[in-house]
Amino acid sequence: MFRGIDEVDWASLRHAYGSAEDVPGLLRGLASADQAERETALDRMYGAVHHQGGVYDSTLACVPFLLALAVREEVRDRAGVVELLVSIGGADGGGVGAGGGEFDGDGGGSGDLAAQARAVLRAGADVFVPLAGDADAGVRRAAPAALVRFLDRPARVLALLRERLTVERDDRVLLALTESLGLFARRHLPAGDCHAAEAVGLLAALSGPPYEPGPRLAALGQLAQCAPELLPADLVPTVVRLLRDRSGQRGCERLAQDGPGADTLAGRLRRLRPSDEEGSRLLRTLHSALGGRVADRVALLCGQLTSPDPLDRCNGVWMSAGLFREWRTDVVEPVALIGAQLGHGEGRLHDAAVAVLVELFELALPASDHLHALVTGRPELRVRHGERGAPTVGGPLRALARAGDARATPVLAEVLAGPVVPHDLGLVIPHLGRAAAPLAPALRRRLARVPLDGPDTHERAVPLLTALTALGDAESVPSVLRLLRGMPDGLRLRGAVREAAVRALGAVGSAAHEAIPDLRGLLETDCAVAAADALCSVTGEADAVVPVLLRELTDGGRGRYRPTAAADVLGRLGPAARTALPALRRMTGSGEAPERAAAACAVWRITGEPEQEQVLPVLRAAWTEHPRTRTTIARCVAALGPTGAPLHDLLRAELTSPRRHRADSGGCDSHGIHEDEGLLRLCRGALSQEGGG
Repeated sequence: MFRGIDEVDWASLRHAYGSAEDVPGLLRGLASADQAERETALDRMYGAVHHQGGVYDSTLACVPFLLALAVREEVRDRAGVVELLVSIGGADGGGVGAGGGEFDGDGGGSGDLAAQARAVLRAGADVFVPLAGDADAGVRRAAPAALVRFLDRPARVLALLRERLTVERDDRVLLALTESLGLFARRHLPAGDCHAAEAVGLLAALSGPPYEPGPRLAALGQLAQCAPELLPADLVPTVVRLLRDRSGQRGCERLAQDGPGADTLAGRLRRLRPSDEEGSRLLRTLHSALGGRVADRVALLCGQLTSPDPLDRCNGVWMSAGLFREWRTDVVEPVALIGAQLGHGEGRLHDAAVAVLVELFELALPASDHLHALVTGRPELRVRHGERGAPTVGGPLRALARAGDARATPVLAEVLAGPVVPHDLGLVIPHLGRAAAPLAPALRRRLARVPLDGPDTHERAVPLLTALTALGDAESVPSVLRLLRGMPDGLRLRGAVREAAVRALGAVGSAAHEAIPDLRGLLETDCAVAAADALCSVTGEADAVVPVLLRELTDGGRGRYRPTAAADVLGRLGPAARTALPALRRMTGSGEAPERAAAACAVWRITGEPEQEQVLPVLRAAWTEHPRTRTTIARCVAALGPTGAPLHDLLRAELTSPRRHRADSGGCDSHGIHEDEGLLRLCRGALSQEGGG
């Protein structure tokens, strides 16, 4: 199986980390009798030779040897080899990584290598035919996907899948066969292939009796993707019933991770998979296929979250996160059910519920009673002690505070008074609003004790300053000035600490009058925009800061985000910033979308006119093409009151859109839900004003 391996000039080939001269050893490692060596070799194949889906010249050179390994019965973990080949062949033929790690979808470079790899796999696809009936169930699970992707004989592929469906007894293999049948149908339906219609018919048959719950669920998920018109009218009750029947057949399984194994990436990933990986995949496929049928998906989630089986509930918790990130819907019932999972002790279910609730911010309120019970009844969960790094606020307390529940305040006060105070505690306080006011004295005392020249000054000071800024705490001014005046040059992240301190001074307005000389002294520094904003807040004098802001607006070399920040401050100054209008108007036609949008908003707020020829087209284009600018624009429209009416149609459309505003632009991060809910509040507020609709 390694014939000719030493004749390849591996040293001249490349993978993600340079020369591929180590690849022969990796290929031989895949055939090792030692499990740790096999897993290490597979780690390295994915980590270097097929790094992040990339196809390199060394990857292409490996394919014949991997095909040879896949058919040798003495090779253990052949399933992993087949899965690697399927991954190299690619699911859709898109651009993949080139030898230098770049991505290229134009047919040249990496595209050529990927195409060549698929060609080699298609030429050798007959090797996968006997693997579909291999004695190793793992190989039988991996083989159908390879057959569908690489064997260019649709009739032969369909016959093999049909045959295996009639004789297979392993439920996990049946699921793989059903999923591959769905893939086959999706690949051939666009061409009107008669074989695709036959595959759909097989899926429809598999979705009903007498088949077992697992294969039926798999078939329903595939039908939802390729022939949704064939789904039953009572889809959700059917799926919930099948899910519970499947769980009953499976019996009680624990949520704990698998036992120890080889400490390799492949081994760790295997232990981190859901305990019921097949069930997770089945329901995830169905949720994905249902897409915008949000009411059905919420009902399905509620069915999962009320299952007697904790594994089903755990899968439901994780799937809720995907739904909440992408779609705007009523989450009260599923969130309350997620909160109810907190009463089931430690383990994956508890951890999953906490992780999702932390991400929901204000949407977690329906679970707040459960969170409050947890942080009061389990004090040890208030602070999380990681294996490395400083302690952090525990997930349940973080979720309760982010939800804006005032009951978090006394708990945070206890943490502040305790022996271990997480540095990031101040970051959750702004979400409590004025309910966090009782914490101000303790926060001031901690800020007064932050060392001026410590290696962790930034980590300790910035969260405290963030909290005191949100509270507008005038009594903290001496402690803030101590920090601002005392930090030595060269301190790590000194600029970030200084800017946070300036914002804290600006938040208290005239109460920070003693800071005026300090703020003026910062107008010629990298902190100029924040200092100008704070100085105007403290003195009420705009004339003195407009030249500074104008300089920051036009000096593009001084910082990537400073022109946008300067435009925002100028806009808030209103007519007092009229001298900046020429520069702002120029900015609306150049730079990145956030800069153009900020400049257009500033022009509108300064002049009080929408400027039909310049401002409105810029803002409409930014709103449509760059969803990240929508919060800036909506805040501007809200500040304008009735004058913002020319863009109220955008706000109304946003409120009727079922999808979160950044769902299509990589916005599904841990703060995406919170940002989207903030945008919706701005839109409602703007439209609720007189003349707003």
